[in-house]
Amino acid sequence: MNIENPYIQRDISWLSFNYRVLQEAKDPAVPLMERIKFLAIYSSNLGEFFRVRIANHRNLVRLGKKTKAQLDFDPKTLLKEILDIVNSQLLEFSSIFERQIIPELKRNKIYILDHKQVNEEQKEYIEKYFRDHMLPFVQPVLLVKHKIKPFLNDAELYLAIELADRTQQSEVQYAITKIPSDHLPRFIELPTSGDKHAVIFLDDIVRHSAELIFPGYQINASYSIKLTRDAELYIDDEYSGDLLQKIKKSLVKRNVGSASRLVYDREMPERLLNFLRESFELVDYDLIPEGRYHNNFDFFKFPDFGMSHLKDVVLTPLPYPEMEKASSVFDVISEKEQLLHFPYHRYESTVRFFEDAAKDPFVTHIKIVQYRVAKRSRVMTALMEAAQTGKQVFAFIEVKARFDEEANLNWGEKLEQEKVNVRYSFPGLKVHSKIALVRRMEEGKARLYAYLSTGNFNEDTARTYTDSALFTADEKITSEVARLFSFLETAKIPSQPFQHLLVGQFNLTLTLKKYIQQEILNARAGKKAKIMLKLNSLQAHDMVDLLYEASNAGVEVKMIIRGICSLVPQKPGFSDNIEVRSIVDRFLEHSRIYYFYNDGEEDLYLSSADWMERNLYYRIETAFPVKDQSLKEELLKLLEIQWRDNLKARVIDETGSNAYVQDSSDLSYRSQLETYYYFKRKLERKKLQKKELSKRMPEA
Repeated sequence: MNIENPYIQRDISWLSFNYRVLQEAKDPAVPLMERIKFLAIYSSNLGEFFRVRIANHRNLVRLGKKTKAQLDFDPKTLLKEILDIVNSQLLEFSSIFERQIIPELKRNKIYILDHKQVNEEQKEYIEKYFRDHMLPFVQPVLLVKHKIKPFLNDAELYLAIELADRTQQSEVQYAITKIPSDHLPRFIELPTSGDKHAVIFLDDIVRHSAELIFPGYQINASYSIKLTRDAELYIDDEYSGDLLQKIKKSLVKRNVGSASRLVYDREMPERLLNFLRESFELVDYDLIPEGRYHNNFDFFKFPDFGMSHLKDVVLTPLPYPEMEKASSVFDVISEKEQLLHFPYHRYESTVRFFEDAAKDPFVTHIKIVQYRVAKRSRVMTALMEAAQTGKQVFAFIEVKARFDEEANLNWGEKLEQEKVNVRYSFPGLKVHSKIALVRRMEEGKARLYAYLSTGNFNEDTARTYTDSALFTADEKITSEVARLFSFLETAKIPSQPFQHLLVGQFNLTLTLKKYIQQEILNARAGKKAKIMLKLNSLQAHDMVDLLYEASNAGVEVKMIIRGICSLVPQKPGFSDNIEVRSIVDRFLEHSRIYYFYNDGEEDLYLSSADWMERNLYYRIETAFPVKDQSLKEELLKLLEIQWRDNLKARVIDETGSNAYVQDSSDLSYRSQLETYYYFKRKLERKKLQKKELSKRMPEA
């Protein structure tokens, strides 16, 4: 690694990405309810960031001097920089909510009231609601320094209350009581008249009821707080012992891990904050000031009162008749590879692939890798039904999928009960490939059908994540998918190398580097040289260095990166020929596409792998080639559509300003809408062609 090469620190870059989410919340062109949803997404993202990344940085700060000396950065300085950025963003978050969202709600006759703004009828309503629904859950505790320190559940809401005994005229005392949003809705609709709508936070019902919770005390003030705990499992690099049992034990410990942050109302007085800091043994970098309300991911459930005009226009996923109306999906795949793009296409074709395989008497084997699974999954149901009918079904379940470990373990147990052969994680290695395989007997011979995707087998996320999926019966591909499954089942290194698939731990990283190096050679030879990448994240420094080298050789590099980008684009002498854009819109950009011009050969891959060190060196990932010319042209068209975006695309640069892409065109171009209508027009053309063909057919 060339230490002189410039890099953007990964967490700083991630915070820049999350700010792009916040930009959507403050964009007046975004429908109001969608702006509220983006506040929820921002908050949810930040919560996970603290539970994992900040927990890690806090541990680095605690390292001894000798160990710290081995790092190429000062963890305390970096942590301070991160927290400064977070604090600045949270101030803007509060400003957006208070100065933009609340007034806009009022203009639409939706009122968020606090406990001091309710009228008599509403007051009676919330007092009854408290007695009927909340009283058993509030768990009040008076705090006594060094004697009484209640345990705060991870990421749950509490009120820190300043109070005084009415009879003894004692000094100020402090107490904690729970805001039971884990049991009850966060937003309670209040009675109103006419066409108005009123909502109160559950927090404010607890505030209003504080004197009922602490009878005999005068309530001086109350401030919301939340404690989040270290959620990193620290098992990724363990190579010995029963990994499954270690994960189960770690999950139990997750909710009682060490504190990674105390979020508090920034209006809280210093004396109360100091009391809490001492009581919970916190230090300055554990403290995060926020607005009056926390757990703002609850805005996902903010009531919309049926006001569809305040939401995005619904884009109904398009049917894919070739697969959905076929008597057998295998006949369709056998004739031609099928490429689908979610959520623009319905996920029904993927589900049918497994349901047909489960019912088809000629199918003998089904194999799948599961990373994140829907709560209610027709795919998993099909696997269990297949096993019940005597088919051999194998599922590799990655139980180290962060925050989905417990759900994956539960699915694994259900599958095992139905006689599915289940294998769990490899120690020290995540399996992140999105692949499946079906073996079917045809005319006395076994034929393989493969499904390869950039996204998980998850019916829920398929509605909001943009992903591409290839169905193929190409023996060059299916034989290598079978080889990969053999490795997952036996942990034995395949005797034959992968030549068509790029597989993490085998040939993925080396082959990607060869493709980039070939573009460098072509550029130096005076030939046209071009690379286009669509990724969620780019962080691996060796890949960044190679892209810098490509830029200096004259290779044109264009990248669409949703999240982390450690490469510094358009930096003189390093990346003059590299442009990077990021698109944040109604769907989460999740697909990965690698394109190399290769002197006109145009090699194009879809993949599960980002160019992060963890993906390239510590995971089983899969990149699969798209060879069919019509499918290749379709993917290149999608890349072109995304690059033309001038509404939701931001320029990634060293400043982190996230400036929107500006072009000379007067025509607004929003890539996700354009992509949807591209496929809709394509579907309509097929219908017309079919209609015209039927007209030309001679009568029987």
